[in-house]
Amino acid sequence: MSTPLTQHQTEIGRNLDAWQNKPLLRQIYAGFYERIVGLLDAELPGRIIEIGSGVGNLKSHLPPAVSTDLFPNPWLDLVCDGYELPFRDGSLSHLILFDVFHHVRAPSALLREARRVLTRQGRLILFEPYISWFSLPVYGLLHHEPVAWRAPIDFADELPRPRDYYAAQGNATRLFFRREMGDWPVGWSVFHAEVFASFSYLLSGGFSKPALYPAVSLKCLQVLDRRLSRWPKLFGARCVVGLSPDYNRLVNQGTNTAR
Repeated sequence: MSTPLTQHQTEIGRNLDAWQNKPLLRQIYAGFYERIVGLLDAELPGRIIEIGSGVGNLKSHLPPAVSTDLFPNPWLDLVCDGYELPFRDGSLSHLILFDVFHHVRAPSALLREARRVLTRQGRLILFEPYISWFSLPVYGLLHHEPVAWRAPIDFADELPRPRDYYAAQGNATRLFFRREMGDWPVGWSVFHAEVFASFSYLLSGGFSKPALYPAVSLKCLQVLDRRLSRWPKLFGARCVVGLSPDYNRLVNQGTNTAR
């Protein structure tokens, strides 16, 4: 039985309450947003679009970003669907998906649309959970979204309506770090793929659980995170991936397929 898309709007309401009442969470996310901003290319022409902005927090660190989501909310700039973006071909410099990629049922379909709207040197930036030996039980047992570690992934180039709610926290790890699909995604090059430990985030309880440490301990935990990030397969909990359209690779892949 599928879950309706309105589940997304329900979660946004809960997340907004947590964001407003949990200063520790805001401090942790500030560091996440800095990682994203560090991957932007200021020389590229075109607008910066965030897909699936949720409660709209990225804008406080990146004011030029256009905030979008599936349902209207006062803090959003635009309502749209990532599979059907209302932008001209080659008109955007960046697309940012923060904790959105694991809600994309058909990632190839979304990346196809992303390639259409981005400039030739444009950038797609994904910030996602990372599944390691340590984070797997945390995400699997303490978070309501499934990890879906062995579930099939839909690689169709289109996802027809009606669409439902989808979540698979392990998808970014499987596709970009374990490379389960080999050369996927076709027509893209990965210019950045980073995994880091994030005990400071996991022990904060995120948006749905109480924090297990006081805010004054955040800096100490962040020092621990930096040290443990040397062993991502053991302690990784978050990842950031940067992609850019690779038209040469797309043409070569098409030629090889034709043969």
